This record gives sequence, structure tokens and C-alpha cells, in this order.
Amino acid sequence: MFVFIILPLVLLSKPWRTFLYDVKLYKPRMKSVKHVRILLHGPVGAGKSTFINSVNSLFQRRITCGAMSDGYTTYKIEKSMKESYNFVFNDTKGLEEPTNSGIDVEDIKCVLKGHVRDGYKFNSENPISEDDDFYNANPILNDKVHVVVFVIPADKISLISETMRTKMRNIRLAASEEGERIPQLIVLTKVDEYCPKVKEDITHVYRSRSLKEQVSFSSQLLGLPPNCIFLVKNYHTEMAPNDNMNALILFALRQMINLGEDYLNTHKVGMRL
Repeated sequence: MFVFIILPLVLLSKPWRTFLYDVKLYKPRMKSVKHVRILLHGPVGAGKSTFINSVNSLFQRRITCGAMSDGYTTYKIEKSMKESYNFVFNDTKGLEEPTNSGIDVEDIKCVLKGHVRDGYKFNSENPISEDDDFYNANPILNDKVHVVVFVIPADKISLISETMRTKMRNIRLAASEEGERIPQLIVLTKVDEYCPKVKEDITHVYRSRSLKEQVSFSSQLLGLPPNCIFLVKNYHTEMAPNDNMNALILFALRQMINLGEDYLNTHKVGMRL
């Protein structure tokens, strides 16, 4: 039996600026690590790049766009002209339906361990090899992924094929391997497309029975507990940031950073603090 904790947005929307303040001040305790590295992956069209744009829009206080990837790309959120916040996103080519299409799971495994350099173009037929110019043979902790985020559209979960489920589960297993144990969570996007009541009013998101069911379904799908699953509406048609949408985005982002810090704390043996 899954327990879903209902968090009325009335409690979330009011203090979201406090979350923002916490995120702005975040800095890894480990001096050798510059930032928490968050890997986003999921089906094509799930909203990975749009989530990055939404986070950027929140911090810049205006709608921004730009993140779109068919390769391995690191995205920073600018704090000023010369400085960025202490977390980065890595966007990858989306998972696709045929077994031999989209990003190869073997490439994802290399990404997790920090073996893939920025700018690498994924090829579903030929995963990265050790003699590739973009292969990092000696990754340091700063190069590795510290948090894995499965981005899944809430309105398409039931349509995910067994092939796609297998790919996602294999990535989950790779992230959970002994010696890595990378924290993982799920972001369900397009919540407004799935629930008409939420489309009318985003503050109903954690009161929606249908979305509660989708959280339980995705929990069973990937074996992650409901408290590691977050509901988000990305900026898509909006012309200006919205506090209620920002609250959902920040709620998810804050936990990504928390889990990333937890990972760093468990891998600090032999590192200078």
C-alpha cells in the first residue's frame, strides 16, 4: 500500500520565496566540488529541456528559452554576468520507443560515472567508446552525476511501452549499483494536461485524485516511493512567471539539491572538505 502525502498548495505557494532564498544560498560543503550535477532523462517530449527553461525563468524572473539537446549538454543558471548558482543540469537526448533508437542505455551508464564530456553527440547504434575524444577516462567527483531525475509526462504514463519501461528500469539499476547509489526522483510534467481541474487552477494539483493515482502508478513503474515523486507544470504558453507554478518547480528543485548533497556526503572519503 502506497501512502501519498497531500500537501495543499496553500501551504506551498505562500513560502516559495523562502525556498528560493535557500536555493540561491546553496553551496556544496565539499570544497573540491563546484556544484550538484542533476541528470534529467526520460522519453522524447517529456519536458526535460522545458523544465530547465522553467527553472531559468524562475530565477531570471522572466520567461526564457534555450535548453534543447540532442547531445550531452551542461546547463548553468546564471546568478550574474560572471557567476552561476551551485547546481547544474545535464540534458540528454530522449529515450525512444524502438530498442535501437534514442539514447543508448550504455551511454547513460557512462554519463552517470562521469565518462562523457560536454558536447558529445549520442548515437543509438554506437555507444561512446574509450578511444572517443569525448570520453573522460579519469573522471573526478565533480564530473559524476549526483542526482538522477526521471522526467515523465503525467498524461502519457499509461502509454509507456514495455520497451521504454525496460530502458528506464535499466537506468535506475545502473544508478543504484554498488559504489554509486545515486539518489533518484521522478518529476511528472504536464499535470495540467492530465487533470482538467488542475488546468483550471494549478493550486488543485495536490488535491487531484487522478494525479494521486498517477503518482502511485509511477511509483510502481520505477520502484521509487511517492515522496520522491514531484508534480510540475513547466512554462510553455505563459508570458510571465507565476508564483503557484514556481512553487511546484522549487519544491522539486530543492529536493534534487538535497539529494545531491546527500550523495556528496557519502562519497567524501579521501576528499578534502
